[in-house]
Amino acid sequence: MNDKENPVSGELGDSIPLPSPTFQSLIWSLSTQAEMHLGLLGLGEETDRPKPNLPMAQHFIDLLALLLEKTKGNLTLEEQRTLENSLTELRFRYVQVATEIRKAPEQPKKE
Repeated sequence: MNDKENPVSGELGDSIPLPSPTFQSLIWSLSTQAEMHLGLLGLGEETDRPKPNLPMAQHFIDLLALLLEKTKGNLTLEEQRTLENSLTELRFRYVQVATEIRKAPEQPKKE
């Protein structure tokens, strides 16, 4: 399937061709999901960021680790470095976020 066969329709009815699927885009997609669940991505102000969901973040980090394990010996040097660097960064950020959560004072529950 090429880019022209798979358009994404916007609200106004215009279409945007999707990029060709690549291994790099798969890594980017899974990494972005992990970052989102770590509460690192938001659509605006820092206060608009979603609260961290560590189990979901761990799930996406584990998926990337599985991908690294299952593709061992079959990746280009660039693909392997991208995957390894993404995993290293996400694991570091996971520890940072988990530490921040543990150190944060408990918020009173709203009834």
